[in-house]
Amino acid sequence: MNTQDFTIQTKELIDNLKGICANAGLGNDGNEFKIITQVFLYKFMNDKFGYEVKRIDSRLQAAENWEDEISKYSESEYELLLMKMSPDSAKLKKKHYLSNLHNKQNLEEFAKIFDNTLRDIAIFNGDIFSVKTGTGAKIVLFDELSQYITDSSERDNFCRAIINQLVNFSFEKIFTQKFDFFSTIFEYLIKDYNKDGGGKYAEYYTPHAVSKIMAFILVDTPVSNVSCYDPAAGSGTLLMNLAHAIGEDKCTIYSQDKSQKSSSLLRLNLILNNLVHSLHNIIQGDTLLTPYHKTGTELMQFDYIVSNPPFKLDFSDYRNDLDSKQNHNRFFAGIPAVPAKKKESMAIYLLFIQHIIYSLSSTGKGAIVVPTGFITAQSGIEKKIRQKLIDEKMLRGVISMPSNIFATTGTNVSVLFIDKANTKGNIVLMDASKLGTTVKDGKNQKTLLSIEEENLIIQTFNEHKAVDDFTVVVSYEQIVDKNYSFSAGQYFDVKIEYTDITPEEFESKMNSFKTNMDSLFAESRVLEDEIKKQLVGLVYETL
Repeated sequence: MNTQDFTIQTKELIDNLKGICANAGLGNDGNEFKIITQVFLYKFMNDKFGYEVKRIDSRLQAAENWEDEISKYSESEYELLLMKMSPDSAKLKKKHYLSNLHNKQNLEEFAKIFDNTLRDIAIFNGDIFSVKTGTGAKIVLFDELSQYITDSSERDNFCRAIINQLVNFSFEKIFTQKFDFFSTIFEYLIKDYNKDGGGKYAEYYTPHAVSKIMAFILVDTPVSNVSCYDPAAGSGTLLMNLAHAIGEDKCTIYSQDKSQKSSSLLRLNLILNNLVHSLHNIIQGDTLLTPYHKTGTELMQFDYIVSNPPFKLDFSDYRNDLDSKQNHNRFFAGIPAVPAKKKESMAIYLLFIQHIIYSLSSTGKGAIVVPTGFITAQSGIEKKIRQKLIDEKMLRGVISMPSNIFATTGTNVSVLFIDKANTKGNIVLMDASKLGTTVKDGKNQKTLLSIEEENLIIQTFNEHKAVDDFTVVVSYEQIVDKNYSFSAGQYFDVKIEYTDITPEEFESKMNSFKTNMDSLFAESRVLEDEIKKQLVGLVYETL
């Protein structure tokens, strides 16, 4: 089975699971995403376990049914098998197998058996697969999923329907493939659960093209043993692309996000993308108010930071708490005032930019999605941040993206690239706003970049190449002269095209201009006489 066929079948599984939830009255319910993602994860872990144990023991590989063969293991043999497994794989007891649940589906209180199985898997793998809140509390792998069915008499049928969907195919044959194919599956899996609903915890899905561009510009040479961080990670799209560019086994992921939903999705994303070794670094909490990742008492510094921070988020509840002496170095440009219309505020992203700059190591690199207005603002915190990037020579470049690259927001965005060492010296400013194809995405317009356009952006930027009306390569001094503007358009040369003509052609053109001017002046005199006549005819009348 090829990857494309497998992706289609996996999407069908997701659709079928959503159908089961809809039939149980959970369609578009707030708990539906928990059921879908956790069931999907259970299936994945089950098949990954079978794949791993068959690689360890040739008897299982040769057996017609590996589960029948493994049932003959003594307890000590089974324990030894688990010890040989990769630390990135979930360890299952025999009673945890999907086949075991399938065989028990006709028993009374099957929903309870189903929930207990998932809960026991979570406990058995708690040290590896749980994530933490900012206060240190652990969030376990699985919830009791049947509890989301209000009618208790329907819980058994609900769990049976789920189990019967999971036995129809296996992930096992795809584990030899590079995990990039999971990005398509994951995007499909969460497309209904990671939307910008507005309000206090609005979330935005970073388009794959933007994520790829950010990753492959940041990682333009091979690296290893590096730390990667996103202070507002969401479901982890930026981090996954960065890890793919570096190599999953060559980096460690760190993140923080206040959304419980996002933390759950990010955990799933890490597991699907062979990054289980970083799960304990996934923190649910408020990065600005209570940053978790520290070295001693100081904030941890990272080799790579990527972020699409929230543009519109109400931080009025704790704005004054951020304005403390201990935060003055972190928020060096100041803390934005909370606008009267809080939902229209685009101020909080300025705090994240400052936090990222502060959190980069001395040779660290970062890429941040910002509203395009940031790159030209003439005063305020925006300009202070830009001045620091120039004065301390850590700006690598800026890309202004096409309009509607994010279908869910009308804000034009740019990507800011920071390099604390900036070994390449000069700065690349790129105007990519004319690229892409506009398509309809629901009620919105969306701009899609082709693979060729993505590669053009990456290659041109990394080569520091100046291209007419596309990129300029400028010095720090030039940016100071332009009042710290990061807009490529303000540096483009104004070109006047010249055409060589003969003296005779020149004289002919000049005569033509004179004739046209004489005609226009004559017409003008006629109009002037007419206006004078009309003015003479005007009289003042009283009512």
